[in-house]
Amino acid sequence: MTQNKKEDLRFDLQVIASWITPGSRVIGLGCGEGELLHYLKKYKNIRETGIEIVEERVAACIEKGLSVIQGDINEEIIDYPDNTFDYVVLSQTLQQVYEPLDLIKEMMRIGSKVIVSFPNFGHWHIRFQVLFHGIAPMTPQLPYQWYDTPNIRILSIRDFREFANRVGFTIDKEVAIDSDNYYRSGKITRFLPNFRATYGIFLISNTR
Repeated sequence: MTQNKKEDLRFDLQVIASWITPGSRVIGLGCGEGELLHYLKKYKNIRETGIEIVEERVAACIEKGLSVIQGDINEEIIDYPDNTFDYVVLSQTLQQVYEPLDLIKEMMRIGSKVIVSFPNFGHWHIRFQVLFHGIAPMTPQLPYQWYDTPNIRILSIRDFREFANRVGFTIDKEVAIDSDNYYRSGKITRFLPNFRATYGIFLISNTR
């Protein structure tokens, strides 16, 4: 992957893209305007499918030449047969899902590998705002007031590890990142990731 190609993609999506094998069947749940799927189709020759609920975003995907349908991921995913995809990607959406365990089980059913990413609510900036100011936190990665946030779940990297262990999923890969610039730049965080990372990215499978 050349530097120019990398700069076209948000940093967290660069990490996800690096895990996906060329020529794979990939579905993006809550795929937004199709930034990741478009990149993977162009540079890794994947066979792409996407589900997105916002009509304008679906239109943006179609303009990019992507195969994306409009709908609720919790409903649409049920219609896919078992093992339809090599990878099922849920990027920065898990914290907005009402029944995350049910959704992940469906993702495991239709795909061999599942990639999940989410904002890390264990980040030091969030902890300090709650501790010292006693307010619902806002950060560049979580730029919402308590009354208009789409996030209904609060989870940290440590929470997700414990969740996977409890329900029986295997974590095949895990990367914590600190994204100084939400859109493009960032770095992998290896020391105290639950405290220092802004996002967690997990590759999981149902192989236990």
